[in-house]
Amino acid sequence: MLTKLTSVVFAVLGVALLVMGGQLLFAGGSPFYALMGLGLLITAYLLLKKRPVALSFYAVLMWITVVWIIWEVGFDKWQWIPRGDVFGVLGLWLALPWTVRALTGNARRFHPFLGTTVALMIALVIGLCFYDPVPQEGTINNARVSSGSDVAAQDWTAYGGTSNGQRFSALNQITKDNVKDLEVAWSYHTGDVRKEGDASEYTFEATPLKANGMLYLCTPHNEIHALDPETGAVKWKHTPPKDRSYLQQHQTCRGVSYFDSAAAQTAANASQEPALCRKRIFNATTDAQLIALDADTGKACTDFGTNGVVDLHANMGEVRPHALMQTAAPLVAGKLVIVGGSVMDNGFNSGNPSGVIRAYDAVTGRLVWNFDPANPEQTQPIAADKNYPYDTPVAWGTLSADLKNGLVYVPFGNASPDELGIERDANSNTEKFRDALVALDLNTGAFKWRYQSSNHDLWDRDNPSQPSLLDIDYQGKKQPVVVLPTKTGNLFVLNRLTGEPVYPVNQVPVSTEGGVLGEKFAPTQPVSSLNFIPQPLTEKSMWGITPFDQMACRLDFKSLRYDGNPWTPATEQGAIIFPGNIGVFNWGSVAVDPERQLLIASPVRLAYKYTLIKRTPETATERKFTKDGQPYWNENFHGDYAIHIQQLASSLGIPCIAPPWGRLVGVDLKTGKTEWLRRVGTTKNLNTTFLPGRFPIGFPMGMVAHGGPLATAGDVVFHGATADNFFRAYDSTTGKLLWETELEAGAQATPSTFMGKDGKQYVVIAAGGHGSLGTKDGDSVVAFRLK
Repeated sequence: MLTKLTSVVFAVLGVALLVMGGQLLFAGGSPFYALMGLGLLITAYLLLKKRPVALSFYAVLMWITVVWIIWEVGFDKWQWIPRGDVFGVLGLWLALPWTVRALTGNARRFHPFLGTTVALMIALVIGLCFYDPVPQEGTINNARVSSGSDVAAQDWTAYGGTSNGQRFSALNQITKDNVKDLEVAWSYHTGDVRKEGDASEYTFEATPLKANGMLYLCTPHNEIHALDPETGAVKWKHTPPKDRSYLQQHQTCRGVSYFDSAAAQTAANASQEPALCRKRIFNATTDAQLIALDADTGKACTDFGTNGVVDLHANMGEVRPHALMQTAAPLVAGKLVIVGGSVMDNGFNSGNPSGVIRAYDAVTGRLVWNFDPANPEQTQPIAADKNYPYDTPVAWGTLSADLKNGLVYVPFGNASPDELGIERDANSNTEKFRDALVALDLNTGAFKWRYQSSNHDLWDRDNPSQPSLLDIDYQGKKQPVVVLPTKTGNLFVLNRLTGEPVYPVNQVPVSTEGGVLGEKFAPTQPVSSLNFIPQPLTEKSMWGITPFDQMACRLDFKSLRYDGNPWTPATEQGAIIFPGNIGVFNWGSVAVDPERQLLIASPVRLAYKYTLIKRTPETATERKFTKDGQPYWNENFHGDYAIHIQQLASSLGIPCIAPPWGRLVGVDLKTGKTEWLRRVGTTKNLNTTFLPGRFPIGFPMGMVAHGGPLATAGDVVFHGATADNFFRAYDSTTGKLLWETELEAGAQATPSTFMGKDGKQYVVIAAGGHGSLGTKDGDSVVAFRLK
């Protein structure tokens, strides 16, 4: 009976493998699974006939499988899983004493060939547990030398520490030797939690500021909380009405900004009337308001704009509901508060709000200058009865400023619709500023230079990251640089005064054929010598947890267009875009240590499937829905095509590409060389579709990390962001993991650090989850200090 049941199992699996493997074979894929299906069917027949040779035959199949696995993926244990797990379990079952005895019909309990094979396979798998081909060992030996630049120290007064966007602190009380002794100093719950009706992209991504003796942060609904930095006790709260609308594309606030009018005062304006609020907190909201609050009390600074509010809808013309929003912290630079903006991606083909950059007087709210990508020479404030042109590139990330040289750096992205260029004018100003880092005069908004990070972007390759400013000694020459991380994976290192590349950049030929009728493609794309552009995918790159979901991914790979580079044209039949619109780098940006001239980054590896859906005059305003009845977000009403974007994943919801999906890297900026690389994050708390609840085991595969790192002069890198709810500390010299702790929810945020009045260095992070990543929701802010 046991032999017959075993035979049935082998036969069922064999048929399934033969059918799916045959489909893959006819699609031009690997023949292994079809041949293995035949092998299982032969084994099933031999078992049914009670032929002992079935055991030896299956042992041969196991050795063939191992040789094939090594040929395809080497000794990466995570890639062995879908290729060998099922076949290994079947071999183990056949080698068990009762199976051997039932088949041979005597007291024999061990089959020498199969038993030895299984034992060797088990030993091999155990050995693989201690080997990982992905991490790159190395050391950044640069000595710490004072940079002379403006760096965060006692306080954390801007989103990136200071206006230069370094995400670095000169504090060194917490070091790589004592970071293991960190403990929770306090934990605070904002009370602003996701409820029915809120956007699916509901995220707590705030980086707390430490200034004016308080800690300031914002919540997804733009509440502002001021806390005691040493205890977490509430000093004051600003709680505006909540607009819970699922139509909101992004419900987030990544940070607030701090302004001290006394610090910005100069001899030239010393005679001016003092501001009502000498110290201010600025917040740019998801409903496009710029508000100013008294940093001491939380009350509105009524001399700013209209009763403390500047309406950012002004001069925008007609704006559709939820089409204009702010998700990034405004930039405070000198006497100005400067904002970009965000629009609803691919909602409508035209009539999308302008991507104008506006600088306001931080005291009065008066518009000082505006930089409109459609009219870059006209920086004087727009007339009250005029509107900025629609459909220009937007800068939705945080801006940076070089106060010494009087420059503002604007990371422009694409203009909606992001994935279509049929109606674009190649000679327009709009096209010139698409995906461009732009340097402007801080005081006037006058254009200084631009550098285009992507040519004729058709993939949503926005510049999402805050640029980082520092001076480096590259090839023996001291240079002032700006580092721009991009979604493609490039890290452009440019002279921040001229925009000229410091690290070499090559224009590489890319796909120009195919796509949809009328679409044109740039013949080349820029590739920096410092980049984390993922290696091209092949069928062997496909992954899963069983042979069956891996075969499904292989079939997807064979059926979709993929040209082996990040610039594959999207089609109506579907195309693989790798990296996809989440990018290699996103809003979390990078951390740079200006004193040791090193860079820490957390590049992501995820592939996406882009499918263009033809619109007709009859379907111009028709909503498009998925098979399960959910509406597409990228509908592009009145356009030529709607856009369906989905992660390249199996039916189990697991990425089709093998891990790591998230890494942490250390780069020596003196040489441009990546010195160390680590997987970052585990599978613990992963929201799965194939198991109820969250995955309980933390396999260190390397998970997606959405959020940025923090570097300190203690040679420590702090990093949350991973999809496993953990907060970790690493050695910035070697990348070695030094400390970790599990938080209440996903920490898709960038941490900050400051010195408390008690003489203790604190590190603080928001942990509230991320709607799109599926991490656990929450509302906590957690501070750590040494015991």
